[in-house]
Amino acid sequence: MDRILLKDATIINEGDSFTGSVLINNGFIEDIYRGSVTDEIMDSSSVIDVSEKVLMPGIIDDHVHFRDPGLTYKADIFSESGAAVAGGITSFMEMPNTIPEVTTKTRLEDKFSIASERSLANYSFYIGATNDNLKEILSLDPKEVCGIKAFLGSSTGNIIINDLDSRKDLFLNANMLISAHCEDDGIIQDNLRQVKTKFGKNIPPEYHPVIRSEEACYRSSSMAVDLATKCNTRLHIAHISTARELGLLEKDSIPQKKRITSEACIHHLWFDENDYGKYGNRIKWNPAVKGEHDREGLLQGINDNAIDLIATDHAPHTAEEKGATYLKCPSGGPMVQHSLVAMLELYHRKKISLEKIVDKMCHAPAAIFNIDKRGFIRKGYHADIVITDINAKLKVQKDNLLYKCAWSPFEGIEFNSKVIYTFVNGNLVYDNGRLIRSEKGKKLLFNR
Repeated sequence: MDRILLKDATIINEGDSFTGSVLINNGFIEDIYRGSVTDEIMDSSSVIDVSEKVLMPGIIDDHVHFRDPGLTYKADIFSESGAAVAGGITSFMEMPNTIPEVTTKTRLEDKFSIASERSLANYSFYIGATNDNLKEILSLDPKEVCGIKAFLGSSTGNIIINDLDSRKDLFLNANMLISAHCEDDGIIQDNLRQVKTKFGKNIPPEYHPVIRSEEACYRSSSMAVDLATKCNTRLHIAHISTARELGLLEKDSIPQKKRITSEACIHHLWFDENDYGKYGNRIKWNPAVKGEHDREGLLQGINDNAIDLIATDHAPHTAEEKGATYLKCPSGGPMVQHSLVAMLELYHRKKISLEKIVDKMCHAPAAIFNIDKRGFIRKGYHADIVITDINAKLKVQKDNLLYKCAWSPFEGIEFNSKVIYTFVNGNLVYDNGRLIRSEKGKKLLFNR
């Protein structure tokens, strides 16, 4: 593999911004230069001029659903990892609610095998917690698995841990991070019955946050935080969707110091309840997109470090499925191709800094999950790098979507930034609109 010099970029890394160059050699970052580079380095390298571009570590998305195996008519690891690298995501962690559900070591190994042959990005997979698979979970090597997914009371599939004794055993004995989906199903079902009484089967999409309400989220999240505190569990609360839940979280800029961390997702930072009239079921997610004050509260929570990282909860369905009536329409939507440019748009709107975007999308996921040598521009680290032009237009249209489902809630939106290059393990996998499919990503390893 040739040495590659990424020359004269604006480098955003570890709270710093400076003009410099990055030298890649054999898949790793060999050196980082501030200012000029010697002729010797220039002559011995393949030089890519990235002046007036922004260079940052590759995005690490800790929350995706790539639907492989069993639901590959919607998406698969090959298609969605391609969309991910086009969006600057170089590593992903995928959830277990596929068919079959990933609740055993054997099924987990099957997923790793698929990814080793098909993923363009680096990868890891969660094992799902059930009422009776703790022994299976404890048989795993924590250095090779990103974490445990626990649906605490409400599930988008059939994986759930709702027996209180089993839940406590998991929280007491888990040997790695637990990522929890926190919505109280009892509250949801009560709300649903009331809304059905009013509308019958013709429920308007804007009632989704009424059904999957603030109280449903807060009740479940507070229960999880209370149990994790008592059991000293390493808990990560997925897709925080309400401002109220921020009161459960500690503000600290160093996530490694926390026993309880959290994530916010792009759709909860971009959309609010006023958008249901325009987008309808296309913005139906679980937890629901909620009020404007929640969206603004989540952005504040990111900026003051109550929320630790930004993810996508990428969960594609076909356009036909999303076009169904509310009760038949599944929750979720595609997001990985545009998560970074959406956050860069919030930067242009002066809602967040570039340094904070890199912290929450690159550094924090690496730190929270203890990922080995990724998430930072450092000597000796894997060369997972994304380069963006933050002053170039990108209009989202069907003909430039890479999702297998072939739609996006962002269709028609013109962003003011675009991804130019994405490197995974030193390999150029996305080049200004073109996917390079010859190189595959690697299995993530964890320092635990």
